[in-house]
Amino acid sequence: MRDISVPALAAPLRTGGLADSVFDTAAHQPDFAQLARRDPRAGGGWQEVSAAEFRDEVMALAKGLLADGVRPGTRVALMARTRYEWTLFSYALWAIGGQLVPVYPTASAEQLRAIVAGARVTAIVVENEAHAMTVAEACDERALRRLWQLDLDCVRRLMEEGTRLTDADVHRLRHAVDPDGTAAIVYTSGTTGRPRGCVITHANLAAECDTLYAGWGGLLAAPGERPSLLAFLPFAHVYGLMVQVACLRGGVKLAHQPEVSSRELLPALASFRPTFLFAVPYVFEKICTRARLAAEQAGRQRTFDAAMTVAVRYAEALAEQEAGTGRGPDPFLRARHALYDRLVYSHIREMLGGRVRTAVSGGSPLLRELGLLFAGIGITVYDGYGLTETSGAITVQPPGRVRFGTVGLPLPGSAVHLALDGEVWVRGAVVFAGYLDEGGTADDGLYDGWLATGDLGHLDEQGYLVITGRKKDVIITSSGKSVAPQGLEQRLCAHPLISQCVVVGDNRPYVTALITLDPESLTHWRTLRDEPGPGSTAPSPEEQLQAEVRRAVARANASVSRAESIRAFRVLPGEFSQESGLVTPSLKLRRAAIVRAYAAEIEALYAEGRSEEPESRRERRRWAGASLYAR
Repeated sequence: MRDISVPALAAPLRTGGLADSVFDTAAHQPDFAQLARRDPRAGGGWQEVSAAEFRDEVMALAKGLLADGVRPGTRVALMARTRYEWTLFSYALWAIGGQLVPVYPTASAEQLRAIVAGARVTAIVVENEAHAMTVAEACDERALRRLWQLDLDCVRRLMEEGTRLTDADVHRLRHAVDPDGTAAIVYTSGTTGRPRGCVITHANLAAECDTLYAGWGGLLAAPGERPSLLAFLPFAHVYGLMVQVACLRGGVKLAHQPEVSSRELLPALASFRPTFLFAVPYVFEKICTRARLAAEQAGRQRTFDAAMTVAVRYAEALAEQEAGTGRGPDPFLRARHALYDRLVYSHIREMLGGRVRTAVSGGSPLLRELGLLFAGIGITVYDGYGLTETSGAITVQPPGRVRFGTVGLPLPGSAVHLALDGEVWVRGAVVFAGYLDEGGTADDGLYDGWLATGDLGHLDEQGYLVITGRKKDVIITSSGKSVAPQGLEQRLCAHPLISQCVVVGDNRPYVTALITLDPESLTHWRTLRDEPGPGSTAPSPEEQLQAEVRRAVARANASVSRAESIRAFRVLPGEFSQESGLVTPSLKLRRAAIVRAYAAEIEALYAEGRSEEPESRRERRRWAGASLYAR
């Protein structure tokens, strides 16, 4: 067993709640550009919102909510994409002691029904008519007393209704908010079981955000630049919620982007030009994929691939130099890196607006090679680790001391403990108040202040945490071999063509995998390959595709022992999706649901292996086996 802790950096929140920062900033810096929002009158450009303007809107909406029956302790669900009104409603609720219950905009009626009943929600904000219909299907109108719809101008209507109240009515309630009072009931993703409501206090979120800003605030922008951030992660996830609060408490100009597809997100980043990026590994992977597609379309694929190789080698050489295990990049590598910086890397940075030099990744561990790649491109990605129960990050890479392939050290004021079986336990001011039980009250789920995360990991020689997978995800083959699937899956998904991967093998003689392909990359890949002519012995595009996926599997297998390697795989005809119930709204795969949904395909993979003669089976394993569905 090993423990590691880091002294606290920021003082705890001793009085008041999260909304106080809005009023304090407006009082001291009324003209400070606190947010930015799209201006339809200016062709969708960005219009700044001053601290005073935002404070006035929060006050007006808070009065409207009071006038319409919201009281301290009232739980209000918010079901919308990441947009300006999300932040506005959050702070208006917190100003009067209300409790926020985030709901993903993609939630089904069944999921919404469970949240509304479990958290005892009595009012809800939705974005559009489709959401309103989901509410009507899911909720009993006798329990859910209020519904406000954003695209029906509910903000203006509430503000008008609140004009009969005074500012003093809001201030009286705001001053009564206690740091240990509930700010939000945030539900877990439910990848390994039923989603649970986590009680997050004002003090939890303040500790998270103030600590990050105290230690990492200097990374948010270049000297002389105003820090700014485009929020696109769902605020229904604790990671997105933390980003919102961190910006408002730290003086970072915040803008919102509702759509996260690369076609929508990249133009928004280019126009807003943030100085910093909060994202998940999937986003960093998609940025690379889009850049590579652009290079292929311009006929510069070989140059792009060579530049990516140089970026990784350059960053790795620098990392070895900083660790004292190498001399750093040699002159030839430096010259090639400088050349590709002009030809390739600068264009990738321009895709993100041109000002991003540092970023944070969370949600799941970032593949070491992907971290090195972005460092070589000129963007240092600080990987972190956390859960809903920890209000966001509980570990993060220290400023200037990144160790790629790890998720860093405990957040200042927090501690990490490794149990005998490798499970990660954590404690600190960011750890939640408890789980919401079916009776609507909190059960802390803690052991003497320690939270058992359910994740497996180890500490490297410098004390940095490395996450190796979930306890519930560990595969035990019929020979008794334990296999953590996460590393293999990450390495496969690093391939531009591969979108998702689930490794299976519980109680089976060996490990196999289900793979999906990225539709956009696949379409482009096929356009570059012609069908062979009559009599040609050249492989068809489908045969080339099989070979490409086999090579990706072989490269992933090179990182593990033979007993852990993927012996056979199947490429599925479509991606796992939220609509099919196989992906959570935070883009995590529901492993058990996928195994159930594709039980026949998995059984066929093992049946094919059993039916082969020994010689052909050896040959199949040599090539990592493949079975592609016809399209």
